[in-house]
Amino acid sequence: MDSFFITTPIYYVNAKPHLGHAYTTILADSMNRFHKLLGDETFFLTGTDEHGDKIVQAAEKGGQTPREYVDEISSMFSELWPGLQIENDDFIRTTEERHIKCVQEVLQKVYDKGDIYFGEYGGHYCFGCERFYTEKELVDGKCPQHETVPKYIAEKNYFFKMSKYQDWLIGHINTNPDFIRPERYRNEVLSLLKSGALEDLCISRPKTRLEWGIELPFDENFVTYVWFDALINYITALDYPEGEKYKKFWPSANHLVAKDILKPHAVFWPTMLKAAEIEPYQHLNVHGYWLIKDTKMSKSLGNVVSPLEMADKYGVNAFRYFLLREMVFGNDSSFSEDALVGRLNADLANDLGNLFSRTLSMTHKYFNGLVPAPGEEGDEDCDIKNIGRKAMADFQNNFLEAKFSRGLEGLWELVRGLNKYIDTTQPWTLFKEENMSRLGTVMYVLLENMRKIAVHLWPVMPEASEQMLAQLGIKFIPEKVNLQGEIDVWGLLEHGTEVASKSNLFPRVELDKKETAPKKKKESKASKKKSAEAQTEIPGVIEFPDFQKVDMRVGTVLSVAKHPDADKLLLVKIDTGDEEPRQVVAGLAEFFKPEELEGRQVIVVVNLKPRKLRGETSQGMILAVRNGEEMQLMTVTAPVGNGCKVS
Repeated sequence: MDSFFITTPIYYVNAKPHLGHAYTTILADSMNRFHKLLGDETFFLTGTDEHGDKIVQAAEKGGQTPREYVDEISSMFSELWPGLQIENDDFIRTTEERHIKCVQEVLQKVYDKGDIYFGEYGGHYCFGCERFYTEKELVDGKCPQHETVPKYIAEKNYFFKMSKYQDWLIGHINTNPDFIRPERYRNEVLSLLKSGALEDLCISRPKTRLEWGIELPFDENFVTYVWFDALINYITALDYPEGEKYKKFWPSANHLVAKDILKPHAVFWPTMLKAAEIEPYQHLNVHGYWLIKDTKMSKSLGNVVSPLEMADKYGVNAFRYFLLREMVFGNDSSFSEDALVGRLNADLANDLGNLFSRTLSMTHKYFNGLVPAPGEEGDEDCDIKNIGRKAMADFQNNFLEAKFSRGLEGLWELVRGLNKYIDTTQPWTLFKEENMSRLGTVMYVLLENMRKIAVHLWPVMPEASEQMLAQLGIKFIPEKVNLQGEIDVWGLLEHGTEVASKSNLFPRVELDKKETAPKKKKESKASKKKSAEAQTEIPGVIEFPDFQKVDMRVGTVLSVAKHPDADKLLLVKIDTGDEEPRQVVAGLAEFFKPEELEGRQVIVVVNLKPRKLRGETSQGMILAVRNGEEMQLMTVTAPVGNGCKVS
């Protein structure tokens, strides 16, 4: 049996948990459940980081001791997870004795090796990041994360010889291309390492300035720098160095972090492990930010989203699905209730919910609620089974590579395909014609594929998955699932099984009108005149058959790069539902940065004859509207499947 070890960052307890914390932990839970279905033995770790300057400051502000403060906030994190259907195996706190002991053991080992030395250093210290910055790391003299001017501090401290391992780390990343993923963050780390000599890392704070930390084992006058303390939690929880969990799970270690802590995890941590003679982790999986109106969530801005409020309002299952489906892993994504409701209605209510409702109702109407025995299969049945095999393979392969949104989109090809299969095979007509043998085959194909979909959705929506399977007369036992086998094995749903008479797991949701309807501005006379003039300026008239020749489809932008030979052109890779992404050369560079387009849904004319623009082939056209000096992309009002036709 293979093993799988997944960790979230241990969350810093200087503030209450928010959407970003929930997203990372739900992702980790989904990855953990996915590997359970693959038959792996798994271990899922999360927890809280409780030392440092900011903790002392926050405690003082609240009139508490640091211990009282961290106990209160840490419990908010540990108590939040069950409400989001998160099942972690361990919850670690850096104030626990087991962790303090482990940190001191690693520090002593690295010190005895000669990789920690005492020296004097002067640097720009950001109390928000609790780290020193060099001049070149500052942006306009400010911390790049907090946009505040750091305080210059000169003091004697202990330093880790991180620079000693620079070449080793570059070599390790190059030799293991998926060590850091997605690729953009791997490239970012390599660029950082190659741009200049890696400096040694200050790993202590004098007790004269900070006492709330883990004391250095070789000098009682200093405490450990919070990052050298926090990162070690990942091996503390496995009972390093002799524990059975450490031996079993560390070789398959997967860390899951947001991009703001890329450097500590991609640079500090691997070099620390190398110095301590510990093998590096297997993968570092890095995700982007959740934005609110294109702005990063911040307590000071008051735009923090409460995950439990969203889960209570729309259901935990819908909330979990939205987070994994909406964000293209690695990119930033905007959170809004409009987007959540749109995704819930389009994917869950219209597609999946409708499929279950129609099929269960017909099974009761035509076969008294019992799964019929299938007869001879026709071409339509073979086609939908092939769609199912590809959809399940896409889901599994993408999940293995931490491409969650693409995995779900792949699975939804089967969901949408089954709804189309119902319309094509017309079970109601077969029933009228009393063609019960053919009708039995059609209904069995539907029910068996629905079982497969529900099984695959367990990592994402555990409770809803179990309810869907219960409606199909199945008690779900994860240990008995062979997820990879589901791709090719057919017929696990026994005929004669009684199914539910109806399903309403995903009812449509409507936002309050006051939340969605903007006030209609009174149109001025000048605007009316301009609109009237615009209506008369029709360049020509076409017949409807001419319009029918234009094939417009919805697609999601996967990646954007600047054209190598044209400043105004972008090379846009778009998923339009075809086997391979479609490249469109678009004149949008003066209006959009590449990162502003990635992950967005656009309307693409897909049947334009391919042509070369400055040496690059363009396979279509993105529709947009020019408004003076601005450009707006044509898009859909709610998320839809890639490849959906505009009509």
